Amino acid sequence: MITEISRRALNRATLARQLLLRRTERPLPEVVEHLVGLQAQTPHSWYVGLWSRVAGFRPDAAVDLITGRALVRLALMRSTIHLVTAADAWRLRPLVQPVLDRDLFTNHLHGRAIRGVDIDALVEAGRGLLTQPRTSRALGALLHDRWPDRPAATLAYAVRNQLPLVQVPPRGLWGRSGPIAHVSAESWLGGERPVSATLADVVRRYLCAFGPATVKDVQTWSGLTRLREIVDGMDLLVLRGADGSELFDLPDAPRPDPDTPAPPRFLYDFDNLMLSYADRSRVITDEFKRLSCRPHGPVPEAVLVDGVTAGEWTFSRTGGIAALTVRTYRSLPADTAAAVEAEAADLLGFLAPDAEVREVELLVVRG
Repeated sequence: MITEISRRALNRATLARQLLLRRTERPLPEVVEHLVGLQAQTPHSWYVGLWSRVAGFRPDAAVDLITGRALVRLALMRSTIHLVTAADAWRLRPLVQPVLDRDLFTNHLHGRAIRGVDIDALVEAGRGLLTQPRTSRALGALLHDRWPDRPAATLAYAVRNQLPLVQVPPRGLWGRSGPIAHVSAESWLGGERPVSATLADVVRRYLCAFGPATVKDVQTWSGLTRLREIVDGMDLLVLRGADGSELFDLPDAPRPDPDTPAPPRFLYDFDNLMLSYADRSRVITDEFKRLSCRPHGPVPEAVLVDGVTAGEWTFSRTGGIAALTVRTYRSLPADTAAAVEAEAADLLGFLAPDAEVREVELLVVRG
């Protein structure tokens, strides 16, 4: 018999696994591995994702792990940059390589230009050049010397897709910046590689961090296709969603009471909670799609109230004055507004601890 799960219960299960019902005190590498990485193509906004999930999180904790090479940023799921542990870089990259292959050979800018190139030779050339950090422009120029009939940008892009490359510091370090420069993962990480994961391992980890979920959800998150046969071969719990969808889950995964309180939480622009489902209605409201989502560009920084998107937030700073503005879609009850304002003030303290003046403003968007 298939058990039904309400939309609210699905929401609470998701928030629990995303560490958004209560902040965790687990070590940072454990958190990053539990979440199967954080989408991190922006240099700094993902720090907010950790702040919202980890009790007492300080940016220096992540900085130390990046400079110590325990955490890395590289292209993984959906061919986008993710922050993962060094071990997960090796575990996950081979499994998502088909996504990167598809991205390269169907890419509207580079797909046609790369046709006919000896990819193995190109990768080996890139490997030899990327024992030290290089920007894509510098790498492309060097590769273009050998393949002068191909665009330098395409050659560099192909190496990025076919060879695991780490974005090196200072890019991605809190409060610092630098050019986007890459080095081969094998040069940066060295050492022994962990035992390779299987697709079933990755599905299991996805459900641990994002479940319950449909097969399409797993495919949306990973970029992989044809996962139905993998899911069917696993010993999973089957649930029926409020819309009749077939949801899979780990039998012993947390599924809290749907009346469990969900405190206000602030998400960053590429938070995986917002991007990792084919059906995002467990968290994203119609109001958010209508009033906050833009036709182009990243998902806005969302504010969760009672577990769903109730508004958006923006941060600004001019000199010694820092401000965080929260725009909600309707007026909030006094106690809820106070909780949102308190969370906003804490976030502002995190983003601008040295500001002389910190201002929080709550507004209502009418649309």
